[in-house]
Amino acid sequence: MAELMADLGLQADEVEAFGPLKAKVSLAALRRVESRPMGKLILVSAMTPTPAGEGKTTTTIGLADAFRKLGRKAIVCLREPSMGPVFGVKGGATGGGQARVIPADDINLHFTGDIHAVTSAHNLLAALVSNHIFHGNELRLDPRRRSFRRVLDMNERALRYVVAGLGGPTNGIPYETGFDITASSEVMAILCLSRSVSELKERLGNMLIGFNMDGEPVYARQFKAHGAMAALLKDAIKPNLVQTLCGTPAFIHGGPFANIAHGCNSLVATQLALHLGEIVCTEAGFGTDLGAEKFFDIKCRVGNLRPDAAVIVSTIRALKLHGGVALADLHQERMPELMAGFENLAKHIENIGLFGVPVVVAINRFAGDRDSEIAWVREAVARLGVPVEVSDVYARGPDGGLDLARRLEAVMATEPSRFSCLYPLEMPLHEKLNVVARCCYGASEVTLLKPASEGLALFEKLGYRKVPVCIAKTQSSLSDVPGVVGRPTGFKITVRQVRLSSGAGFVVAIAGEIMTMPGLPKNPSAEKIDVTEDGTIIGLS
Repeated sequence: MAELMADLGLQADEVEAFGPLKAKVSLAALRRVESRPMGKLILVSAMTPTPAGEGKTTTTIGLADAFRKLGRKAIVCLREPSMGPVFGVKGGATGGGQARVIPADDINLHFTGDIHAVTSAHNLLAALVSNHIFHGNELRLDPRRRSFRRVLDMNERALRYVVAGLGGPTNGIPYETGFDITASSEVMAILCLSRSVSELKERLGNMLIGFNMDGEPVYARQFKAHGAMAALLKDAIKPNLVQTLCGTPAFIHGGPFANIAHGCNSLVATQLALHLGEIVCTEAGFGTDLGAEKFFDIKCRVGNLRPDAAVIVSTIRALKLHGGVALADLHQERMPELMAGFENLAKHIENIGLFGVPVVVAINRFAGDRDSEIAWVREAVARLGVPVEVSDVYARGPDGGLDLARRLEAVMATEPSRFSCLYPLEMPLHEKLNVVARCCYGASEVTLLKPASEGLALFEKLGYRKVPVCIAKTQSSLSDVPGVVGRPTGFKITVRQVRLSSGAGFVVAIAGEIMTMPGLPKNPSAEKIDVTEDGTIIGLS
């Protein structure tokens, strides 16, 4: 940690150690360096995810390591893993092979306690609201229009819809509610978009709780909740500093999902890295239709960031799956399906172009990939006029990412970014949804169910027309239907519900059957995780 501090130029009083391999960096460090020029910002995204895995986090880490090997002062910025996916389908989220961040087990589990703090702050507000109603409801909050739910950092489908307050008058007033996963919490979004404690408190106070008996909005500040919530988050807002296996500094901070939230690491971590380094490699969750779009339209807009380049991670395996090959048959040479699946990658390349950011495709090499398959993909990408390189950082570490790093350096030197957001804030909320659906997903239009249509009209009436939209939809398809592979066309996106995240500063539109509280699969990753007598964790990958 001392070497990392010296490498970054951090002062002793700006770093709080959490053991030998992890630390928190104070917000004072950002204030000290924010007058410095900013480094280059590279976003790593991917094609539509598949069960085979694309290796986006691994590629992000390996790319930063490769830049370091080229002598550039590179820093990697990632999100903190949620324990929902860690114990569910995905397992750990700290990279793989020779491109990992350490200490991986700590990062994948409790880390420095940030996600626990978000859970506690969110649920404190829920408790204060219930307590206020129990003690007379001075604000006249309408229990039937109380929109605020609780959160838990775990996949648990049984908590999606619950009834609280049962057991008689001493236990409160019964009402229907439910739980979301902490990664989708508005408090998580606020933490990731706040650059100071004062901004954190203001955003927390602006959270919409519900409406009073006269139909007027009621906010968290009216319950005097934002101060205590900020107290729980005072350490969580500080970026976490760790390193890769190769010693590249890594800020891992914030953990919103990209399928149900805005899917980017914290703004304060990214800005700090940009002022401390020459090149910052960051990732946004899932494909360009989700994480990248929200990175550009929400995070970059709030933080006044201007990305210099983007990487789209693709794999031969994913292309075959999008062409219709079964998961068990990916080892076979299936060129017709590979060619058909390329249309999915082509759409994601197109998506990055919508924002005016130069893009490079990275073919993340897996064992068993054939040279002929890789050669065809390289030629197909080149025909689109887009640079492409093979990445082999999983097996070879930074050496496997040197070609990709060099290509990015050349692109950034010759092709300046013309970044712009996809839509203006003045556009009506419904039309913003249509723009994202038509441009990024390839849909014909957005269909609003009655609750969603009424909700958008209400939000605009309340003065929230000029905010970005954050569409929650399945990550496994460009459409809102899981399992629709490739590049579908002629479909509609159905928005069944909308939520106002007035503190975070955006409107969430829930499309299709996406759930804000995921469930566990039949054989969750938790079944393979154990700990030995000496405290060594096994099975967490």
